[in-house]
Amino acid sequence: MTLQTETKIYVAGHRGMVGSALVRALDQHGCQNVIVRTRSELDLCESAEVREFYASESPDVVVVAAARVGGIFANSTYPAEFLHENLASAHNLIHEAWKHGVKRLLFLGSSCIYPREAPQPMTEECLLTSPLEPTNEPYAIAKIAGLKLCQYYRKQYGVVFHSAMPTNLYGPGDNYHPENSHVMAALIRRFHEAVASGADSVTLWGSGTPKREFLHVDDLASALILLLELENPPDWINAGYGSDVTIRELAEVISNVTGFSGDLRWDRSKPDGTMRKLMDNQKLFSLGWKPCFDLEAGVRHAYADFLKGNVRN
Repeated sequence: MTLQTETKIYVAGHRGMVGSALVRALDQHGCQNVIVRTRSELDLCESAEVREFYASESPDVVVVAAARVGGIFANSTYPAEFLHENLASAHNLIHEAWKHGVKRLLFLGSSCIYPREAPQPMTEECLLTSPLEPTNEPYAIAKIAGLKLCQYYRKQYGVVFHSAMPTNLYGPGDNYHPENSHVMAALIRRFHEAVASGADSVTLWGSGTPKREFLHVDDLASALILLLELENPPDWINAGYGSDVTIRELAEVISNVTGFSGDLRWDRSKPDGTMRKLMDNQKLFSLGWKPCFDLEAGVRHAYADFLKGNVRN
């Protein structure tokens, strides 16, 4: 389909990093009928509220970017909330979309849906082939359920409900909470505070040897618009940068961007998590899409936004 000026598009989770980036990208794309709701206006975990919303608004397109997210600490501390809230919101948004005649829905998952020991780079076909990474299993299970709901509603009812699996994201609107943020945001905050306090060293979790792939959220938004305009998109598709770096290399880039000149120390008593999580992005790349931000340019863009105070804590 082609997204028109008047296409009615509901973006669930518009205040989050991904949702806000998509709203910006849709505006630049010329879409002038984007619907948003805050959590106080619409609780996605309450089926009655979601049902009433769909009945009154009748969106043409739905993008599910709403989720409870966090890093290893948050997932380990609040596993019940991560599973319940993400499962409930996915079920309500997908099921009620079908009931109310929505023909196009794009559900956003995460690279953590793939097995801990998946072959690298991870293809879409490795889903459910072996156990998940325990430190984010609750979140991953909820995302897998949402992906499968989309797949089976499409198979059974003919609706174009499909999914995209982003890699680790960063950029404007990221969550910089000292305990509940992901690695990129956590390191940006850590190094910024070290510079501000005049610290001569920064201690980081783990060994620094795990490798991670990072994609700027504005690049993801451009990929999502491409997927929404495909006539026959894949049931799910990876959305990543195409290469990865070690956590140590990431820390060195961030220390350079923030101006930190002290020592990096590694607390090996803390978990590393999965040693590598690189996605195979050939399906998305074959559609003609490529990311625009390299890592250092992306970190500089994200840090500039952090300094403006456009962050969630």
